[in-house]
Amino acid sequence: MDVTRFTHPIDLRAVSITDPFWQRETELVRREVIPYQWDALNDRVPGAEKSWCMHNFRLAGRIMAQSRQQGAQYKSQAYTYRGYNALPDDPAHPDEDKFYGFLFQDTDFSKWIEAVGYSLIQHPDEALEATADEAIDVVCAAQTPEGYLDTYYIINGMDGVFQNLRDHHELYCLGHLIEGAVSYYQATGKDKLLRAACRFADYVADFFGTADGQCKGYPGHEIAEMALVRLYEVTKDEKYLRLSRFFINERGQEPNYFVEEERRNAEREHRPVRSVNLAYHQAVKPVREQNEAMGHAVRAVYLYSGMADVARMTGDDSLKSACERLWRSIVQEKLYITGGIGATQIGEAFSYAYDLPNDTAYSETCAAIGLAFFARRMLQMSPQREYGDVMELALYNTVLSGMALDGKSFFYVNPLSVVPSACHADSRLQHVKTVRQKWFGCACCPPNIARIVSSIAAYAFTENEDTLLTHLYLGGSIRKTFPTGTLTLSIASDMPWDGHITVTLHADSPVSGTLGFRLPGWCPNPNVTADKPVRVADGYAYLSGDWHDGETIVLDFPMPVRLNRASNRVREDMRQVAVTRGPVTFCAEQADNGENLHLLRVNAEKFGKDGEGVQVLPDSRFGHRTVKLLVPGFRQQEEAEGALYAAYQSAEESPCQIELIPYYAWCNRGEGEMRVWLNV
Repeated sequence: MDVTRFTHPIDLRAVSITDPFWQRETELVRREVIPYQWDALNDRVPGAEKSWCMHNFRLAGRIMAQSRQQGAQYKSQAYTYRGYNALPDDPAHPDEDKFYGFLFQDTDFSKWIEAVGYSLIQHPDEALEATADEAIDVVCAAQTPEGYLDTYYIINGMDGVFQNLRDHHELYCLGHLIEGAVSYYQATGKDKLLRAACRFADYVADFFGTADGQCKGYPGHEIAEMALVRLYEVTKDEKYLRLSRFFINERGQEPNYFVEEERRNAEREHRPVRSVNLAYHQAVKPVREQNEAMGHAVRAVYLYSGMADVARMTGDDSLKSACERLWRSIVQEKLYITGGIGATQIGEAFSYAYDLPNDTAYSETCAAIGLAFFARRMLQMSPQREYGDVMELALYNTVLSGMALDGKSFFYVNPLSVVPSACHADSRLQHVKTVRQKWFGCACCPPNIARIVSSIAAYAFTENEDTLLTHLYLGGSIRKTFPTGTLTLSIASDMPWDGHITVTLHADSPVSGTLGFRLPGWCPNPNVTADKPVRVADGYAYLSGDWHDGETIVLDFPMPVRLNRASNRVREDMRQVAVTRGPVTFCAEQADNGENLHLLRVNAEKFGKDGEGVQVLPDSRFGHRTVKLLVPGFRQQEEAEGALYAAYQSAEESPCQIELIPYYAWCNRGEGEMRVWLNV
């Protein structure tokens, strides 16, 4: 493992985003999404599913306060299981003394405060910070004297703690609490939430491990693995890195912890032992022996992200090799052309290789976000174009599709073909929402979008002592301190619509260092113009030497419109094509093309080898600059009602222009059909 190539995300304070695309997205999160989501966490959004998140924290805080007033050590009531998703019998009159929502509801706050932290780093806001401080007071008041902090058990009974790691998400809650606490600490210097997260992590570190009397379990829903590495990076306390490594190393070992846990729980609850789907939990075998991405897609890529973190921090080649195998399994066999993963609703999971249905696709927003996490961590270990390409694909397509352009409604799943009448009538499509929702009872996706968009610069740029790498082409300024001085890069970019990028360098005196730029895989003929020699390795262009004030680097990435086919192993996409331009995948929508999109057919001959038959036109209908494509094609005449089957004959078609819009922008003009893969 070549540790000299390792990089870490750039400090967000060193970046100012000014390009029209990502500045709009980050400002949307700051001005609209964060306040809206705070209202959602407090159940103040009319017509939206209730969160119950802050209700639960306030209730747990009252329980802790009562315990302190009584002057006795906190002792909870006997644990009572209230279901995976506890809802009031009368929604209009909930019991103020009961836990409501999913048993991982605490994480809605943690992801929200993480997004708040990232936003405050780049845009200080006294009012938002005051709101966040008040929220942190509420959350920290719920912590037990021993450090435990999960409202589900604090309210329902502490004697159930860590008895069902497989299903009950306590370590998942820990992971998100750490991520949020670190972000807020780095933004404000305030450590109240960080200290609470450390106390909870210490509680967990005492409980889990290989010593006599410790539990040899690991998270049912992963994220603690990468969060603990982040906590280690901030605190330098190696206990947290050891705990992360323990969770990763123990997973899938025999005797299998989840199988043994199920036996214990069945005996205690006087019920039959149930089978355990170890594949769903990425626990079929130890992680270093795993070759195929399987199970719950979000859990999987969160695990792989933690594995990559630990591999990088410890120099573990065997763990890095496992990450590389699992990466190949995803991108070569299980990745949608929109950057989505997780094909099946059953278990929100990866399906078998090449099973990528379009109308029933699950493609959870969180899974695409997790794929971006994984990709960035692979880039930090080994800068290779493919990692950046996939990260870019996920971010510009499925991740952004998960949020409406006004930031106030959201998709949980992201199919590639939608017919509203079918979704309403077919129970197999019940998971597909034909319009974005104001909120979800299980609201993992909305705050996840907020935290990744508000920290987008950390995905665009990584660095080490003598190198700055650009993975995504955000316009703005980036300040990098090299051993010989500070260099500021002013990047003029109109990505993802234009591939011409100019980098102007500013320095008070010559600065020696290396700049690396990803050469996108979607660009057939990238060109780099500079006064220094260009070295290309693994899809990155490297320029090294002494940099002077006013020097420029020009990157030209031509963006032909591309007609894509899937491998013929993907049955669902046979004799169909999808259209991309640069990193953006396009789709046809009913608003532009009428209903029955399945009757459209692309004219491949007129399309041209490099899309020369396609018109690329500016489009301002979505409130910001985009482009639309006019693709030559045909529309088959819809048949009148009559015989269901008839002798074959060529269908009657008429020439037409098929209008395509960016996939992320679909369903912002009302309910209607949508289709990515078109007949050809």
